[in-house]
Amino acid sequence: MKNPFVRFIIVILVIVGLVSTVKWISGMVGSKSSEEAMLVSKNSILQLDLEGVIMNGKKFLKKLKKYKDEDKIKAIVININSPGGAVGPSQELYAAIKALKEETKKPVICSSSGLLASGAYYTAVACDKIVVAPGALVGSIGVIMEFANLEKLYDWAKISRFSINSGKFKDSGAEYRAMRPDEKALFQDLINDVYGQFKQAVIDGRKMKDEVVSQYADGRVMTGKQAVALGFADQLGTLDDAIKVAAEAANLGTDYKLFEAPKKKPSFWDLLEQQDDDDLNSAEEAARYFSKFSSDKGMEASIRKVLRVQGLNQPMLIMPGFWE
Repeated sequence: MKNPFVRFIIVILVIVGLVSTVKWISGMVGSKSSEEAMLVSKNSILQLDLEGVIMNGKKFLKKLKKYKDEDKIKAIVININSPGGAVGPSQELYAAIKALKEETKKPVICSSSGLLASGAYYTAVACDKIVVAPGALVGSIGVIMEFANLEKLYDWAKISRFSINSGKFKDSGAEYRAMRPDEKALFQDLINDVYGQFKQAVIDGRKMKDEVVSQYADGRVMTGKQAVALGFADQLGTLDDAIKVAAEAANLGTDYKLFEAPKKKPSFWDLLEQQDDDDLNSAEEAARYFSKFSSDKGMEASIRKVLRVQGLNQPMLIMPGFWE
């Protein structure tokens, strides 16, 4: 074959085929994964991490379900660094933690040294105790929906957009026209309903009075120090402190081992395949992965903005409006 370009393409295809075959064979006939092969020691405290925007909690829930009934695990610490995310997945995480506590009677402690806001805080109030760093950002109890009116931009570009639908609310929130008052009222009702659910979860989980929660449930964030003083968190401390709190709650004393749920670092192929159980931060994982191969400091931030755009496609978010 004389054409060097054709030879190059064939070589690339052969390499890709070989790599894919090896991955498939290792997945079919390989031994237990590193996660399954790791042994849990007696009197273990399980550490689970919840990071990034909550758009899908499958990966976290899968690990929670896998280890919750392990007899050697006596307590669970959830280390959270998240601005929140979509309503449904945040509520699903909250419900899963509550169910675990009721079924297993194991103490669940939340730890955060960074961001514990909105949907992440919704998740955290299901825990028995919340341990935060003094400078952590906590709270942002509220719900947000974002829209854009591009009608004038379309007029400028001489683009005429319209829809044919089955009811007057079917295209509510469409970007090609201004929102009607009755549509704004409809969306406000939705916001108020979810907001009420959020507030009630905080009242129940933190055992606080309605009037106290309502006073601060206006979307504001507070420092960890302020959150503890107001009752939205239990104590100041680090992840190590949270682990000690978990050990004390489980009556383990100093006789315990920390078991960190194994993390699978995404490969280039994983990012391309986008498995169905990928959840919180696929775009953030992609940002971290590809930034290793670039000296451009803005690359990771740019890909994170893709995640922000993904978030705008969600109907309702429980996350700070300033986050991007």
